[in-house]
Amino acid sequence: MKNIFFKLTAKEEQQGLLLSQVQITVIKFLGTLIVITLLVCLAFLSLNLPTSAAYPHFPYHAPTPLEQGQIFYEAGQFKNAIQVWKDAAVHFEKKRNKKNQALILSYLALSYQQSGQILQSDIIIHTALEMIRKYDDNFIYAQILNNQGHLLFNQGKTEAALETWRLAEKKYHNSGDKVGEFGTQINQAKALQMLGYFLRANALFQQVEAALSQQPDSQLKISILLNLGNSWRIIGDYKNARDNLEKSLDIAQKLGLSTEQQIALLNLGKVANSENNIETALKLFQQVANSQNPISEHIQLQARLYQLDILWQLHRLEEVEQLILQIHKQIDNLPPTQTTIYAQIELAASLVKFSSSSKITLPNLLIQSAELLANARQQAQTLGNSRAESTAFGKLGNLYEQTQQWEIATSLTTQALKLAQKINAPDIAYQWEWQMGRILNAQGDKIGAIANYKQAFQALQSLRQDLVAINQDIQFSFRESVEPVYRELVDLLLQDIPNTPASQQQNNLIAARETIEALQLAELANFFREACLDSKTVPIETIDSTAALIYPIILSDRIEVILSLPNQPLRHYSTKIPQSEVEAAIKDMRQSLRRTSFAAERLTIAQKIYTWLLADIAPDLIAHQIRTLVFILDRELRNIPISALHDGEKYLIEKYQIALAPSLQLFKSQPRKNNQIQVLAGGMSYANAEFAALPGVEQEIQQISTTIPTTVLLNEKFTNTKLKAKLQNLSYSVMHLASHGQFSSKASDTFIKTWDGQINIHTLSKLMSDRNLKGSSPIDLLVLSACQTAKGDERATLGLAGVAVRSGARSTLASLWTVNDASTAKLMSTFYRELLKPKVKKVEALRLAQLELLQTPEFKHPYYWAAFILVGNWL
Repeated sequence: MKNIFFKLTAKEEQQGLLLSQVQITVIKFLGTLIVITLLVCLAFLSLNLPTSAAYPHFPYHAPTPLEQGQIFYEAGQFKNAIQVWKDAAVHFEKKRNKKNQALILSYLALSYQQSGQILQSDIIIHTALEMIRKYDDNFIYAQILNNQGHLLFNQGKTEAALETWRLAEKKYHNSGDKVGEFGTQINQAKALQMLGYFLRANALFQQVEAALSQQPDSQLKISILLNLGNSWRIIGDYKNARDNLEKSLDIAQKLGLSTEQQIALLNLGKVANSENNIETALKLFQQVANSQNPISEHIQLQARLYQLDILWQLHRLEEVEQLILQIHKQIDNLPPTQTTIYAQIELAASLVKFSSSSKITLPNLLIQSAELLANARQQAQTLGNSRAESTAFGKLGNLYEQTQQWEIATSLTTQALKLAQKINAPDIAYQWEWQMGRILNAQGDKIGAIANYKQAFQALQSLRQDLVAINQDIQFSFRESVEPVYRELVDLLLQDIPNTPASQQQNNLIAARETIEALQLAELANFFREACLDSKTVPIETIDSTAALIYPIILSDRIEVILSLPNQPLRHYSTKIPQSEVEAAIKDMRQSLRRTSFAAERLTIAQKIYTWLLADIAPDLIAHQIRTLVFILDRELRNIPISALHDGEKYLIEKYQIALAPSLQLFKSQPRKNNQIQVLAGGMSYANAEFAALPGVEQEIQQISTTIPTTVLLNEKFTNTKLKAKLQNLSYSVMHLASHGQFSSKASDTFIKTWDGQINIHTLSKLMSDRNLKGSSPIDLLVLSACQTAKGDERATLGLAGVAVRSGARSTLASLWTVNDASTAKLMSTFYRELLKPKVKKVEALRLAQLELLQTPEFKHPYYWAAFILVGNWL
């Protein structure tokens, strides 16, 4: 490789102070990543740890002073590293070699930062930049910018680091160094992760991996596979995570790289843990923790922290206590770096959790937790890492919140919030705004609490595109750390509405509706693991002047119902009832819809839930001549068919047309054109190893064919390839699939069976989008007549809503459970017959089909007709 620094004299080479050709090669190969930096980041990514800078490893000859500084740095001996590099910088200055002097200074700045001399570090890095600007050397300029990026990143100035790395990428590009470009792209992706933009980071990791996929095996290739695998895990795609991590492990083993092997094993353990395969995870963590690799002590520390959590889950409390002491000792022996800061924060969180158990004999766990957090905060301040300092302040504030020491909790939370706002970190700022809202609410300051909750809500809205990746692995799961913000804000807004000034009532109701709509969108984004939902609120009066929107909201101590009528102010009704009682009643109703249930049992529970949701609003519905009820359902209410609620005289379906909407913001309001109905029907009647036969499918599709022009793909013809080919026909307005399928709260477990496999939600989306690219109108109606919700999955209907949204169809008609073949065939035949009539809405056609079954003696049980629900555009 060409020597990019300068012409060396023999004497200078002998002095061993200059960058050798081997060093240059390694720097070009690994310098951009700063390899140990990458490894530390990977090891602590789930803890949201920033990287700590380190240097390329040069194993080929006796260490030069430059390399000796690296050795000291990696060992945490920052004073020794500073001295060695200062000597090297002086040497280059004497030789008037400003380019290498500038590069050495940038390394020296990193050491000063790690030793807590932040001002000195800043002065030196800016000196290095000023020196290199005088020379036309894009490569060294890029190296210095890369180091400056790490300095900024380590201080929690992540946005500035991101911009610096983008500039470094351009310099590497100008120097013709592709490896440098790849490295800075990886650094950028890590910055995006730190900012909470997990999906954007994943896309960037994929881009780099694709570029390197055909290259020979190397340490750089291992690094991107590790990063990408970890990224897939964070966003919940465990198969892709495992595949990439296993590839990285295989290459690391071939190349004999023990540290990379430990990181791959650690992250494979995290995948197993995320999949609740805790025995496998524990073995992997133990293997890493017992490693004899001296360089990977920080990796061992994280493995022990994961071990600690699993041992707690397994109630192996004696081992938990022993491991706590071991982790304490290890942290005490490590230098004060970002690694140890976040390890202390993690251990503190565990100790708070353990303090609730009387079986843990270690004393003063809460005091230990407070001491760990205080120490972490002090170290973060010394190192100039505002993000870590904010996190430590906030966690300490939470500890005082739990012990109801409000004044101290308020002070600490305020400091955490100021730091988060200073570095523009909404992903942590929202947590402290939420925390402050809770603290103020606990002290009776409702106005202040609402103001803080609204700020947290707005921060979450700004982050919505990447909320999908908020992951349990970093104690930041959607249901624990995102959803409660929305619900608690709604709770505050709707408390004591009758005694709220009239001028404020509508504002509170509008804000509550907007918040619950936003939660619906966030839940769907979390389901999809990506947030590409086009949303826009549509006024109901512009859609259907005879429809009412009903928002039932389940809170901890009551059910709130917001009613939206055309051209009317929002109305509000509240019923005091514990959430546990509501959930039990919903479960009982679902059980009562079994074919063998008795009418008395079924009607009793159906009337109870009707009373909670609809009894108070019934007069308003009559007074405004409402014909269609559109429900935006909350929580477990999605698991029951609203049409089967009973007012003591009639089922709800006997009085109203009923539709569901995941969110009115996702409503596709284009009208249906009756004269253009043409059906593409696919189905499977045969049994296979997983599912029983559906003999009624052939009859169902045959009856549809006699009513409407239909293209049929049955059994062996119902393949993914043939379905895709047929969908290219632009004339289809309805796709009717009569095959086994499942709705689940996980997109990966939501599917429709085909002859040669299955169609998952992403495949379905791709089929529809490819069709739409041809210039056709979206499918008006998707019918899934033989699907069911996953057993034991309380949020399985998210899968149904996900299919409805992701398919691109304006409406989806689907079943909550697999229904009798004969009754389904009859219902579908009636539905299509009514749908062909002029001006008949889809929701009306479904109601008429359900009523026909209800009036047929053998099918009057709700089991036969209530399973079918219409989601989306009901027109």
